[in-house]
Amino acid sequence: MPPFTRHEKPLLSIIQAAGWPIWPLILCSVVALALAIERLFHLRTPRVAPPTLVDEVMGVTRGSLPAAEVVNKLADNSVLGAVLAAGLRSVIAEPRITEVALRQSFESAGRIAVHGLERYLNTLGTIAAAAPLLGLFGTVVGMIEIFGSQAPTGGGNPQQLAHGISVALYNTAFGLMIAIPSLMLYRYFRGRVDEYQLTMELAAERMLPHLMRFVVRANA
Repeated sequence: MPPFTRHEKPLLSIIQAAGWPIWPLILCSVVALALAIERLFHLRTPRVAPPTLVDEVMGVTRGSLPAAEVVNKLADNSVLGAVLAAGLRSVIAEPRITEVALRQSFESAGRIAVHGLERYLNTLGTIAAAAPLLGLFGTVVGMIEIFGSQAPTGGGNPQQLAHGISVALYNTAFGLMIAIPSLMLYRYFRGRVDEYQLTMELAAERMLPHLMRFVVRANA
């Protein structure tokens, strides 16, 4: 007998021992992993808020407003670039724009940007909250099988008893294994979004008086 035969399908054996309640947990784990990878890619700093972008934009617009092609490239550069481009477009479209209107333009673009950064976070948080409940559901199913294995006369079915214990324990463990990392990732991504939101707010505050110089020049 080959030495690896005894352990050739450990994962499949665990899934079989855990029973059918394990499948919703497996689905949750796959979805949580996919969302984590997707958010890790889209919440990278160069993709959201490059550190030198504000200084570069202020340098390019030091003497005059940029052409539409430059503004479009800025909007495609990053999430922060899209917010800054919204302010530039507002000044270009309305040379007599007021400071309040320009600030509202930045705020509207910022809300849209934050909404995009928060994409899928609610789903990840829901998985973190639901996974322990699904594990508890599997535990209840296992307990039902345990009680069902006990005959009224005092005898019992050892095989059914063992299976019920496996269902109860494996589902509890799987639920916690999914919930803990999902919750940690949810908190991490939420912190990143809050950090980026603050960065965009500070960038808009820097750009506001800079762009208002062109409005005053146009009004003059």
